[in-house]
This record gives sequence, C-alpha cells and structure tokens, in this order.
Amino acid sequence: MSAHLRIFVLLTALCLSPAPLIAQDTGVLSGNKASTFEVNRLMQNHWILVGKVTTLRGDPISGAKVDVEPLSASGGIRSLITDLQGRFQTEYGFNADLVKELSVTLTVTKKGFLKAHETIDLGDSSKAWSITVTLREPEEDPRLLSQADLISRLAPRMKKLGASEGLSAGEEKDYARGVEEFLDRNRPDRALPPFTKVTRHDPSCVQCRTMLALAQLDSGDWDGAYRNLAQAINKILADPSVGRPEPLLALGVMESWRRQPRNAAGYFVEALKYAPQDPLALQELGRSQLLLQNWGAADQYLSEAIAAGAGPEVRLLRVEALLGGDQFQAASTEMTRYLDGREVKKMPIQVRELWVQIQDRMKVESAYLKAKKKGDAGIDYLHRPPPDLNGLEPATDQGQLDSILSAVGKTVAEFFRNFPNTSSLEQIHQEKLGRK
Repeated sequence: MSAHLRIFVLLTALCLSPAPLIAQDTGVLSGNKASTFEVNRLMQNHWILVGKVTTLRGDPISGAKVDVEPLSASGGIRSLITDLQGRFQTEYGFNADLVKELSVTLTVTKKGFLKAHETIDLGDSSKAWSITVTLREPEEDPRLLSQADLISRLAPRMKKLGASEGLSAGEEKDYARGVEEFLDRNRPDRALPPFTKVTRHDPSCVQCRTMLALAQLDSGDWDGAYRNLAQAINKILADPSVGRPEPLLALGVMESWRRQPRNAAGYFVEALKYAPQDPLALQELGRSQLLLQNWGAADQYLSEAIAAGAGPEVRLLRVEALLGGDQFQAASTEMTRYLDGREVKKMPIQVRELWVQIQDRMKVESAYLKAKKKGDAGIDYLHRPPPDLNGLEPATDQGQLDSILSAVGKTVAEFFRNFPNTSSLEQIHQEKLGRK
C-alpha cells in the first residue's frame, strides 16, 4: 500500500503543481541595429502565464472569467475568458531594473460554481508557468463529509504546535497569528500569509503545511490545498518519523469529493498506521467502503469508529451498510440507537428514507417467514400464475425461441445503428403548487 501510495502522490503532485515551460526568446537583432520595440523588449522582464479551468473531475470549463492581478508590480487587473477547452493565457512585461520577480493573484468565477482564488509565485522571468484552477459546485454531496466538518475535525488538532512538530521558536508568533485569523476570526484568506511564511521557514513541519492547506481550501484555493497536502505526505513517506494522520485524512477526503473512493481508502488506511484508533479515519474508511458497496468491510470499520468515539452520524452510515448486506434486523436496531427516542417524522429526509427502507424490507422478510412457517410453496409463475398473469398460455415447446431471440436482436441492433446523433441542454424547474 505504501509503495503504491508513494507513486500516486508523486504523480498527483506533478500533475497539479504549476509546471514551468521553457520560454522562447522572441527578440531578434538584425545586424548591429534593433527596432525600438526590440530594444524596449530587451530592457523588460517578461512572464507568461498559461492556465486551464476544470471541474473536480477534470472536465474543462469554458466561459469562466479569470481576473489576474500582479502583487509585486503595478499592472492592474486583467480579465480573461476561458475558451472551449477551459484555457486562458496572459503575458506581463516590466522594467528589468524595477521588477525582478512577479507574483499574481487569480480570481476565477463562473455561474453555477464557487469562486476560486489562487496566488501564484512566478519567480523570475526565465520561465513560463502552466497551472490548473479547479472550480467546485456549491452543492455538497450529502453522502460525503462536508468541508466545514473536515476543517472543524482536523484544524483544532493542530492549533498549538511546538518544536516536536517541527515548528521553530522564531515562527511561533506567525503560526499563532495564522491560527487566530483562521479559526478564531474565521478569515482564512488573512491566515494564508503567516502560514505560508511558516512553511517556507520550517519546511519539515508537516502539520504547519496541513494547516496552510486547510486555510487554502476554506478560502477557495482547491489546487493550492491539494499541492500542499501532497507535499506533506511526500515528507511523511520520505521520513515516517514525522508521520501524522491529518494530511492523509484531508487528502483522502478531497479524493472522495472527486468521486475516487478507492484512492481515498488508500490514504485512510495509511492514516490508520499512525493513529490506529482515530475515529475520523475509521469513519471515512468505512464511508469509502460504503461507496464501493463493500458492505461487510464498511460495517466493520464503521463499528470500530463507533467504538472509538465517533459521532452519531456514523450510526446512520452503518445502517446503510447493514441494509446493503441484507441485515435488516441489525439495521433496525442501529436505527433505533441513532434516533435515541427522537421522532422519525421530525428527522431529515435522508433519515426518513432509510427508516422506510428498513420497514419495507422487514415486512417482506416477515411475510416470507410466515409463508415458510405455514408450508406455503413459492409462487410458480408457470403452473400457478398470479391473477394479473391470467390468460397467458405457456408454449408447448421451445422451437420458436431461436427465431424470437434473433428477431429481438436484429431490432435492437437496428435501433442503435439508426439512432441519430443528438445534443441537448436540459433545465429542471421545481414549483410548489400549494401547502400540500
């Protein structure tokens, strides 16, 4: 697991990291003279920024607005629009004596998606940079751990760090300032500068980088958070003595948001090596198995999470696992524990739906057991068909079967062969007609 995880993390970090591209020199001198344009160009430093805007699944987003603002020079805000492949590009040129290095802030917006922010340090002008900006949809999947829950469960663990965690004495004030802005004042964007300063001075502090990643995630910088978590995990893989479960847990949850439960499970398993009884790691590992429909494994890890002190929402996950494994009575018992005396009709719809599923399954099971106890034979659709099948005559032989199947096959093949190419844009509207 560790070897595969190491390869996956390294490849992921390379794919998501800003990639330097070799910039070609376009200034050409003819003889001993140069045009005014060429002379001015030679006196300037140039930066090229190429980017792509995608969804969590990696699909390109066209028509997104990308505002680019230089931080270390006065260049004004440039507004770009992504093309059909989600791409954008811009170039900056500044006086070589005045601007040696350049940083820019990107703000990406698109209707139907959350706003994304990212700060890119382009460094000197010797390279061009290629980046990816990820936009997320505002609606979170109720089956997954929410971003707010992830931050509230992990960030308090790293509120106070010291030398044993790799935080130097000289950076304690900056880290404390970042924590105050992030957790106490709920201003993650203002926490980024002090956290970034800490990680640059103390690069071996895995939890410092994890805290920076959580602040980036909360401020809208998905890609920066992913990169920092990948870097933290690479440090753990290189030196297990600094291993902590928090970056593994955070990146695992982000993988689950990308609909990659198998990848997520690998991170959670690795996190349990450093904290075998971590209730959040057990909970999320169980959830990943639930999404993969590994009902037995899901039940096992969720049961362990409950024993380790996980919250009541884990019982609801275990109800789903037990239902998937056809353990209706155990699911009913677990649902009763979850409700803890509360009325079902006052619970959220997800809880009510699970409760109805349990009742329906138990009714079917009860009817089957009663029939079996009475010695009733099962339904024989051929010799004793139910009333709604009266009038059907069974075939005397199977001679026509080949011709019937052949005709059906030809009809289906003809349907797909002649099906026209179509493209559609659908809109769904919901309207409440009245009180009932």
